[in-house]
Amino acid sequence: MTDDREDGGEKEDLTGTVGSATDIAPVGYGAAKPPHELTAHEGIDAFDWHGITLLPHFKAMIRAKVRFVLPATVFFVVYYFALPVLVGYAPRFMAKKVFGNINLAYLFALSEFFMAWIIAGLYLRAAARFDVMERGIVDEAIRRTGEKRR
Repeated sequence: MTDDREDGGEKEDLTGTVGSATDIAPVGYGAAKPPHELTAHEGIDAFDWHGITLLPHFKAMIRAKVRFVLPATVFFVVYYFALPVLVGYAPRFMAKKVFGNINLAYLFALSEFFMAWIIAGLYLRAAARFDVMERGIVDEAIRRTGEKRR
Protein backbone atom coordinates (compact mmCIF):
# COMPACT_ATOMS: atom_id res chain seq x y z
CA MET A 1 0.00 0.00 0.00
CA THR A 2 1.31 3.44 -0.82
CA ASP A 3 0.47 6.96 0.19
CA ASP A 4 0.78 10.04 -2.01
CA ARG A 5 3.31 12.62 -0.83
CA GLU A 6 3.32 16.34 -1.55
CA ASP A 7 6.32 16.09 -3.88
CA GLY A 8 4.43 13.68 -6.12
CA GLY A 9 6.35 10.63 -4.93
CA GLU A 10 5.02 7.73 -2.96
CA LYS A 11 6.12 6.45 0.44
CA GLU A 12 6.05 2.83 1.36
CA ASP A 13 3.67 1.56 4.06
CA LEU A 14 5.87 -0.44 6.45
CA THR A 15 3.06 -1.64 8.72
CA GLY A 16 3.35 -5.29 7.77
CA THR A 17 7.14 -5.46 7.47
CA VAL A 18 8.44 -3.75 10.59
CA GLY A 19 7.89 -6.76 12.81
CA SER A 20 8.76 -4.97 16.03
CA ALA A 21 7.31 -6.15 19.31
CA THR A 22 4.01 -4.53 20.25
CA ASP A 23 1.63 -4.83 23.13
CA ILE A 24 -1.03 -6.45 20.98
CA ALA A 25 -1.55 -10.05 20.07
CA PRO A 26 0.40 -11.42 17.11
CA VAL A 27 -1.38 -11.18 13.78
CA GLY A 28 -2.19 -14.36 11.95
CA TYR A 29 -4.02 -17.60 12.22
CA GLY A 30 -3.19 -19.92 15.05
CA ALA A 31 -1.59 -17.21 17.20
CA ALA A 32 -3.17 -17.36 20.64
CA LYS A 33 -4.17 -14.10 22.26
CA PRO A 34 -3.05 -13.42 25.80
CA PRO A 35 -5.92 -13.87 28.30
CA HIS A 36 -6.26 -10.13 28.96
CA GLU A 37 -6.95 -9.48 25.27
CA LEU A 38 -9.74 -12.00 24.78
CA THR A 39 -13.06 -10.48 23.80
CA ALA A 40 -16.20 -11.37 25.71
CA HIS A 41 -17.20 -13.79 22.99
CA GLU A 42 -13.79 -15.49 22.92
CA GLY A 43 -13.70 -15.91 26.69
CA ILE A 44 -17.33 -16.92 27.00
CA ASP A 45 -16.56 -20.51 28.01
CA ALA A 46 -14.16 -19.58 30.80
CA PHE A 47 -16.84 -20.00 33.48
CA ASP A 48 -20.35 -21.32 33.70
CA TRP A 49 -21.88 -17.91 34.47
CA HIS A 50 -25.38 -19.29 34.88
CA GLY A 51 -24.06 -21.87 37.32
CA ILE A 52 -22.28 -19.15 39.28
CA THR A 53 -25.54 -17.22 39.68
CA LEU A 54 -27.07 -20.34 41.24
CA LEU A 55 -24.36 -20.63 43.92
CA PRO A 56 -25.61 -19.89 47.45
CA HIS A 57 -22.61 -17.59 48.01
CA PHE A 58 -23.54 -15.52 44.94
CA LYS A 59 -27.15 -15.21 46.04
CA ALA A 60 -26.02 -14.18 49.53
CA MET A 61 -23.74 -11.51 48.06
CA ILE A 62 -26.56 -10.08 45.93
CA ARG A 63 -28.88 -10.02 48.97
CA ALA A 64 -26.20 -8.25 51.04
CA LYS A 65 -25.68 -5.65 48.31
CA VAL A 66 -29.41 -5.02 47.99
CA ARG A 67 -29.76 -4.77 51.78
CA PHE A 68 -27.20 -1.97 51.76
CA VAL A 69 -27.77 -0.18 48.46
CA LEU A 70 -31.57 0.02 48.51
CA PRO A 71 -31.99 1.61 51.97
CA ALA A 72 -28.98 3.89 51.40
CA THR A 73 -30.43 5.10 48.10
CA VAL A 74 -33.90 5.65 49.57
CA PHE A 75 -32.42 7.53 52.54
CA PHE A 76 -30.26 9.68 50.25
CA VAL A 77 -33.17 10.61 47.95
CA VAL A 78 -35.51 11.41 50.86
CA TYR A 79 -32.82 13.45 52.64
CA TYR A 80 -31.84 15.27 49.45
CA PHE A 81 -35.41 16.26 48.56
CA ALA A 82 -36.31 17.11 52.16
CA LEU A 83 -34.56 20.51 51.83
CA PRO A 84 -36.63 21.90 48.94
CA VAL A 85 -39.80 20.37 50.37
CA LEU A 86 -39.21 21.90 53.80
CA VAL A 87 -38.24 25.26 52.32
CA GLY A 88 -41.40 25.18 50.22
CA TYR A 89 -43.86 23.91 52.83
CA ALA A 90 -42.30 25.14 56.10
CA PRO A 91 -40.52 28.37 55.16
CA ARG A 92 -40.88 29.93 58.61
CA PHE A 93 -39.31 26.92 60.28
CA MET A 94 -36.41 26.78 57.82
CA ALA A 95 -35.85 30.54 58.13
CA LYS A 96 -35.18 30.33 61.89
CA LYS A 97 -31.79 31.86 62.66
CA VAL A 98 -29.25 29.65 64.37
CA PHE A 99 -26.03 31.75 64.36
CA GLY A 100 -26.17 35.31 63.10
CA ASN A 101 -27.52 35.15 59.53
CA ILE A 102 -27.21 31.36 59.30
CA ASN A 103 -30.60 29.69 59.35
CA LEU A 104 -31.81 26.10 59.44
CA ALA A 105 -32.04 25.92 55.64
CA TYR A 106 -28.31 26.74 55.31
CA LEU A 107 -27.39 24.18 57.96
CA PHE A 108 -29.57 21.55 56.31
CA ALA A 109 -27.97 22.26 52.93
CA LEU A 110 -24.48 21.93 54.45
CA SER A 111 -25.50 18.73 56.21
CA GLU A 112 -26.19 17.15 52.82
CA PHE A 113 -22.47 17.23 52.05
CA PHE A 114 -21.67 15.41 55.29
CA MET A 115 -24.51 12.97 54.73
CA ALA A 116 -23.13 12.10 51.27
CA TRP A 117 -19.62 11.61 52.69
CA ILE A 118 -20.95 9.40 55.48
CA ILE A 119 -22.91 7.25 53.02
CA ALA A 120 -19.81 7.01 50.80
CA GLY A 121 -17.71 5.94 53.80
CA LEU A 122 -20.26 3.35 54.82
CA TYR A 123 -20.34 2.05 51.26
CA LEU A 124 -16.54 1.72 51.24
CA ARG A 125 -16.76 -0.44 54.35
CA ALA A 126 -19.58 -2.51 52.85
CA ALA A 127 -17.76 -2.79 49.50
CA ALA A 128 -14.76 -4.31 51.28
CA ARG A 129 -17.09 -7.05 52.57
CA PHE A 130 -18.59 -7.46 49.10
CA ASP A 131 -15.08 -7.84 47.66
CA VAL A 132 -14.32 -10.64 50.13
CA MET A 133 -17.58 -12.35 49.20
CA GLU A 134 -16.82 -11.92 45.49
CA ARG A 135 -13.33 -13.38 45.88
CA GLY A 136 -14.89 -16.45 47.52
CA ILE A 137 -17.31 -16.82 44.61
CA VAL A 138 -14.52 -16.48 42.04
CA ASP A 139 -12.39 -19.01 43.93
CA GLU A 140 -15.33 -21.40 43.99
CA ALA A 141 -15.90 -20.95 40.24
CA ILE A 142 -12.21 -21.52 39.53
CA ARG A 143 -12.22 -24.62 41.71
CA ARG A 144 -15.30 -25.95 39.90
CA THR A 145 -13.86 -25.35 36.43
CA GLY A 146 -10.35 -26.50 37.33
CA GLU A 147 -8.78 -23.32 35.96
CA LYS A 148 -5.68 -21.90 37.56
CA ARG A 149 -5.70 -18.38 38.95
CA ARG A 150 -3.46 -15.88 37.25
